[in-house]
Amino acid sequence: MCAQSSRKWWAVAIRTVLRMGDPRLLEQARAVDSFASPELLARIADMEETMHHLDGAGLAAPQIGVALRVVIFGFDENPRYPEAGSVPYTVLINPVLTPLSDAIEEGWEGCLSVPGLRGSVPRWQHLHYRGFDPSGRVIERSVEGFHARVVQHECDHLDGILYPMRIRDMRTFGFVDELMGEDTRDVRGLGESGHSA
Repeated sequence: MCAQSSRKWWAVAIRTVLRMGDPRLLEQARAVDSFASPELLARIADMEETMHHLDGAGLAAPQIGVALRVVIFGFDENPRYPEAGSVPYTVLINPVLTPLSDAIEEGWEGCLSVPGLRGSVPRWQHLHYRGFDPSGRVIERSVEGFHARVVQHECDHLDGILYPMRIRDMRTFGFVDELMGEDTRDVRGLGESGHSA
């Protein structure tokens, strides 16, 4: 269900995104056990509104203080990621990720929960994910590149992991303007979305 159609049933809110240091971001989110409930759809609508308001590529429910295994991600064009290509808009509930190879690549990431900072993070290049949509229908995809990176970043939030915890070399972690000076085009990846992605 998209945010626009959600507005027909309840008020949609732009929610405050929790920042690193808030203990709620370190908790393990619980599985969703009731699909298509008004409460679940309202939370997803709030996530959509918040992500779009912040030009995000993705957002995880724990980032708005909701300890459920729900992530959203995707865009056709995003001003923060002009070279990333499109990622299909997806609401993914109770996700399970499986790497399809041992190949790992480093890439720049940022997060709305860690504003203004970037770091080079290792991620699987190719993976398969499986989960459910808001109605409980199965979603399964095999993905690579930026799509795979976004999914991994968002799903980490469900296990209380923020991207700085995955950085191998802390010399690659810092403020965007300090890392790249005036030219930030080389700091690609998740920008400041939670991907929060």
